[in-house]
Amino acid sequence: MPAEPIDPAGVTWTRVDERYITVRMISAVIGWAVTLLIIAVPVVLDLADVISLPLWLVLVVVIGAILWAAADLILIPRRIRAIGYHERADDLLIRRGLLFQKVVAVPYGRLQYVDIEAGPLMRHFHVCTVQLKTASAGTDAVIPGAHRDEGARLREELPARGQARLAGL
Repeated sequence: MPAEPIDPAGVTWTRVDERYITVRMISAVIGWAVTLLIIAVPVVLDLADVISLPLWLVLVVVIGAILWAAADLILIPRRIRAIGYHERADDLLIRRGLLFQKVVAVPYGRLQYVDIEAGPLMRHFHVCTVQLKTASAGTDAVIPGAHRDEGARLREELPARGQARLAGL
């Protein structure tokens, strides 16, 4: 029996910008290159007879790291395409995850402020991360990879909706 998605009925998700895949790929390739270089140091020292490592250990670590890196890079596009958000009348839904799916509902009345973050690479590709701050420290309300214009729109509109909901109380 196939697993049912946890998406609410009738919700059409707004996906993040496809350019975020490139940003995540570049970041992951750099991260994995550094990791593989760190792993290569003991291997090179072993080949130079400075230290002695069992061959099975070297093979397990190197092959394991390469397979893990390949799997991580292959899954990046699917992970990014699984991220979405939907603006409803009273709250904002944020969806993420492939294997472990998560849908967070952030009521507009609970919003304190909206942060937008973008490092140099994200700015180059015109994407940003929209982070919603609520009174709860445990709220994980983040929309990574939104287009810069969409992030600015969300930064302006969501707090205004929150103020309107608070005024109605």
